[in-house]
Amino acid sequence: MDESQFNELKKFYEGKVILVTGGTGSIGKEIVKTLLNFNPKAIRVLDINETALFELENELNSDKIRCFIGDVRDKDRLKRAIEGVDIVFHAAALKHVPLCEYNPFEAVKTNVIGTQNLIEVALDEEVEKFITISTDKAVNPVNVMGATKLLSERLTISANLYKGKRKTSFSVVRFGNVLNSRGSILPLLKEQIKKGGPVTLTHPEMTRFIMSINEAVKLVLKACYLAKGGEIFILKMPSVKIKDLIEVVIEELAPKYGYNPEDIKIEIIGKRPGEKLYEELIVEEEIYKLEELEDMFVVHPYEANTNNKNKKITYNSKDAKFLNKDKIKSILVEINYI
Repeated sequence: MDESQFNELKKFYEGKVILVTGGTGSIGKEIVKTLLNFNPKAIRVLDINETALFELENELNSDKIRCFIGDVRDKDRLKRAIEGVDIVFHAAALKHVPLCEYNPFEAVKTNVIGTQNLIEVALDEEVEKFITISTDKAVNPVNVMGATKLLSERLTISANLYKGKRKTSFSVVRFGNVLNSRGSILPLLKEQIKKGGPVTLTHPEMTRFIMSINEAVKLVLKACYLAKGGEIFILKMPSVKIKDLIEVVIEELAPKYGYNPEDIKIEIIGKRPGEKLYEELIVEEEIYKLEELEDMFVVHPYEANTNNKNKKITYNSKDAKFLNKDKIKSILVEINYI
């Protein structure tokens, strides 16, 4: 971000007390690390992973970090965690599609009831802003994970109608796959190539939106600054064919582990339970409430944009412009993967 943007964000976050749920996950951790640049009063990191909290505290070594062991399912814990907080970033979630398919009630407890618990304590404390981190899988969901995240979005946005005279502003940020995040495809590919293959591909036509963790977090923090309540911020992202991504990774990593790229086979294993061939970021009904900014779309659920009345906007990874292999390679270099 340029200097003027940095100064705007610093002015906004400086001196604030901020709570990040799921703060040791890929996105949550990067939110915490980036916020330290803006001189907040304190950052409370709430997570159920004791070891990850210990490691984060040691890695950052900052007197502004407060590590809270807790679960968003536990409302009493949240009441204590949120006392005196100005801003909430809600990143805690069960996010793996197949695991949520096999553990649906647990997904509801964390992604739905956990979000409701946090909204209710945020209202009681009257925090300034509340941002829920969402996913493209919440759009036209076909799996448990996506359905629970859709409910999480709706609870967050509808809290603006439910809150009465309380001042808290509730908004959502929605984006696609974050490259090299924990449990994502890139760490898996690296391990498969280390073993000499095969590399697994669920379906040759599969496509996804991608972005780096740094880019995602930068836009999340900007969205919070811009939020007035009720918006869904949809980050603009490029799309890739997963087969192209895999081929680039094999070409680059195989020689580093002593293999010839031609010897690493790609095995088609079929779609996993609940998995889509492509993802969407905007549904048709949202087009009429859409504002386009340079780096994101903003859906205003309770305001219609008449300028979009006859506008055809599609935002799915199947019809988007795909990154070519050279661009994929440059992104992988940028995130220090290859």
